[in-house]
Amino acid sequence: MSDKKADLAGPGIGSYEEIAQILPDDYKSLLNKKDTQKAIYEVKHYISENLCKELNLMMVEVPLIVDEESGVNDMLDRDGSRTPVTFHIKNDYGKNPIEAQVVQAATKWKRVALKQFSMQPGEGLCTDMRAVRKDYFLDHDHSAYVDQWDWEKTITDKDRNLAYLKDTVKKIWKVLKGAETYAQELFPALKNPRYPDLPEELVFLHAEEILQMYPDLPRKQRETEILQKYPAVFIIGIGWTLADGFPHEMRAADYDDWVTETKSDRGMVTHGINGDILVWNPVTKRRHELSSMGIRVNAETLRTQLEMTGQLDLLSTPYHSGIINNELPLSIGGGIGQSRTLMHILKKAHLGEVSVTVWPKILKDMCADKNIFVLE
Repeated sequence: MSDKKADLAGPGIGSYEEIAQILPDDYKSLLNKKDTQKAIYEVKHYISENLCKELNLMMVEVPLIVDEESGVNDMLDRDGSRTPVTFHIKNDYGKNPIEAQVVQAATKWKRVALKQFSMQPGEGLCTDMRAVRKDYFLDHDHSAYVDQWDWEKTITDKDRNLAYLKDTVKKIWKVLKGAETYAQELFPALKNPRYPDLPEELVFLHAEEILQMYPDLPRKQRETEILQKYPAVFIIGIGWTLADGFPHEMRAADYDDWVTETKSDRGMVTHGINGDILVWNPVTKRRHELSSMGIRVNAETLRTQLEMTGQLDLLSTPYHSGIINNELPLSIGGGIGQSRTLMHILKKAHLGEVSVTVWPKILKDMCADKNIFVLE
């Protein structure tokens, strides 16, 4: 049995020898270089427009850098393994300096922005978010440069339940499925029998249920197995400690609510009102995560989760005290990976085919040998 603890964060890939096995040997892009670029912008526009329409969102500007003292940057996991790029802004000859960070995600900033823009229940915002995650292992679908449709929506206390979460997921899935159909209408070559389309619906499963199905497998392998059965799933309860003593995956304690008690469709008592959308990638023949989202913590669950992770010191920051004092609105939100989604819809083997960023020479050479064109 593989080490479950080692599998709690990151892509589950630890070497370029493994990536060499993942990248297909018989790959040929369905679109040429120019059509790929055209398709990228068509799909981006479709998803931005229809996501806002389905969820009642408006597009807003989003920061690339934030003040370290604000507490709004995303630490991604709760084990301290992924830290943001931090730099000193001297400013005013050093008299009024700023300690700044490059955002890793806009998760917490968006909730503050809901208040800033006076978003009422049922209203929300969407951003064209860019971030840097310097501690990622760079493989076929993880890069140091991150792009997302990052969205957040004001809700009421009665919306903080599994039914509301699922209804929102279904609306997002409608947009993603629609984007695939739209891309194939514009570029018929994308309709290829080698690569099945996304299913019309996805399956909802709690992480605890998947653990029961595959108790001896670590997380990534459990996801791989379940996606053989259901090619699109929403895994609920990311962050809660499961029956084997480990969470399905590490999740920060200060945005998604992973402690609220719920009940699965099959009657199991579970925890968490958050989750991830995963699909089967027929090109790489692997799991492929498209989105992470959830109903956010309220004052009670924030304190509970920070107690569980030993991070109560965070309550002194403006963001965290804003939740504790009920100054920030209740919300639901998430991020949809732009390049990840494009990679899947355009049937690409590597993220670098749809995103311009840095890659190690060993990976670029590997892609070149396998007929995979990486943008530079």
